[in-house]
Amino acid sequence: MIIHCSQKLAAKLANVSAAPLEESSPLGSWHGHLFNLDRRQCVMFCHDATRFVLFLPGLRKQQFAELGSKWFRLLYTATLAMAGCPDVQIKKAELALGPVCFDTATDRSVQGSLRVARQDLAAWVYQVPNVLDLDPLTVSYRLNERPTSVYGKVLWPNRAMLERVAAL
Repeated sequence: MIIHCSQKLAAKLANVSAAPLEESSPLGSWHGHLFNLDRRQCVMFCHDATRFVLFLPGLRKQQFAELGSKWFRLLYTATLAMAGCPDVQIKKAELALGPVCFDTATDRSVQGSLRVARQDLAAWVYQVPNVLDLDPLTVSYRLNERPTSVYGKVLWPNRAMLERVAAL
């Protein structure tokens, strides 16, 4: 699995390839972006094809070392479970991810979807005193329960990701 990183996120990670990498996962690749909310480092991931979004608030320096191998996988599988995906399919999806690689080859369309998701997230941030009070699982689920547009075609990220996982 490849995570295409923004420049801010790439600066925090080790072993980020400057050259575009070849995708080998049947689930496809993701984009990742680092930004600050309430002076906390937050990361948002967006699946390239389905625009399925994951949100991790309040990351610390040592957590960036395990971002792909631990934090991303935990949030992804938990969000799939919350969306109603059967356990067998979640295990298949976790195996299909494969090893995580990072590069800096980004797509403007996916970055635009990340920007829109960040704007939707801003409405929830103002309702809580601290961004760390937001549950990453609930926020990720709610961000995927809204319609989004991909090259003029309307998608529901939760449905699109569940269909993709079911096809494994």
